Amino acid sequence: MSAPRNRQPFDIGRAAYLAVNGLMLFFLLVPIAIVLVFALNPTPYISFPPVGVSLRWFQKFFAGADFMNALTLSLWVAACVLVLSVLIGGACALALARGHLPGRAFLTAFFMSPLMLPAILTGLALFQAYLLAGIGRPVWGLIMAHTLVAVPYVIRTTLAVLHNFDRRIEEAAAVLGAGPVRVFFEVTLPLIRPGVFAGGVFAFIVSFDQFPVSLFLVVPKGETLPVVLFNYMKFDLDGAIAAASMVSILLALSVVLVLERLIGLKAYVKL
Repeated sequence: MSAPRNRQPFDIGRAAYLAVNGLMLFFLLVPIAIVLVFALNPTPYISFPPVGVSLRWFQKFFAGADFMNALTLSLWVAACVLVLSVLIGGACALALARGHLPGRAFLTAFFMSPLMLPAILTGLALFQAYLLAGIGRPVWGLIMAHTLVAVPYVIRTTLAVLHNFDRRIEEAAAVLGAGPVRVFFEVTLPLIRPGVFAGGVFAFIVSFDQFPVSLFLVVPKGETLPVVLFNYMKFDLDGAIAAASMVSILLALSVVLVLERLIGLKAYVKL
């Protein structure tokens, strides 16, 4: 007779863990699936089951001058915010982690405060500040406002990397004759790159999808994509909205894939 196989006992804790994660994943993906169905449905309303598959709403989105101008402006603003956030957030994180600054806890909370305030209040405050200063609502003002909201993400992810940073590597490079500048660019920067890149990805996505702040700081014929979609929905609600949403989702996914190619998702997940 063959020996009975060893059966592992049923782990109710693991089963509950997998069930909860499955429900959370289902909860997150179902809205995206609904938007995709609406974007591919030829009818101007949601119908289930779908009556067919059509790209008419994507064609309408890419053929619309207002949509394309808004998409171009959103991408330009998000790209500028990414660069500024990486430079400012990375420098602030290094100063907070290495500078031995007095009141470090207060400064960290101060830099992270834009995440604690409702974005609509931030947009209103900046709008009033720009008007009082006589600045108006230029594009660079919108970029600076988005940067203010996005910098905390870079600071947070960079600080997470610096928290576990082994400074003996820098000391070894200095002992071998490397100057401070060379140590920074050849040792420090490559090691903190995952945190900086991860924060930059967050900054790009936050800027591209930013609505409350943009609503107060854009001008007619110079709106970002979220504002244009908001105005469009006030008069019409068809599949073009779903098509624009899918384009935004695909852009965010593309940014994450670029991160995977540059530093690998494992480094991203460790944050």
